[in-house]
Amino acid sequence: MTDTRGPNPPYETYAGEQPAPQQAAQPYHPPQAYQSPQGGGGTQAGVRLPRTGARTTPRTRKARLRVAKADPWSVMKVSFLLSIALGICTVIASAVLWMVMDAMGVFSTVGGTISEATGSNESNGFDLQSFLSLPRVLIFTSVIAVIDVVLATALATLGAFIYNLSAGFVGGVELTLAEDE
Repeated sequence: MTDTRGPNPPYETYAGEQPAPQQAAQPYHPPQAYQSPQGGGGTQAGVRLPRTGARTTPRTRKARLRVAKADPWSVMKVSFLLSIALGICTVIASAVLWMVMDAMGVFSTVGGTISEATGSNESNGFDLQSFLSLPRVLIFTSVIAVIDVVLATALATLGAFIYNLSAGFVGGVELTLAEDE
């Protein structure tokens, strides 16, 4: 059998591949996304020029979200910490208020008025200054603060349970959040 196709090329091919055509000895230049302007104008190739008609106003993204469930455990922890902070602020505020009122002489003036009104200038009368002493006021305020911590924590947790029940019926509270860029 004779080959009628002509002379074989001087290289071998593997599994029927066609050889790549020979190119001139020039370096490869990949395609550019932004063509450089013609005329050279002092710009480098591949540098993107800004558009002159571009808008510079910021866009506001909005998202509509729904609070479908409030976790009672996390509500209890947060309300406990916030009510402790409120209790500490209450004790400090009552101490500062007592010191200011004592420095202004309010307790002695009101105590003298009560003694004159009741006619008990003797030792068996009511003494407002001993009744409203700073340690007694701070103990009373601390008891009120502890009761407030317990009640606020319990009410907030109960409120989370009630919210979850009502959100199951009506779907929860919808919020629209906006982000400024």
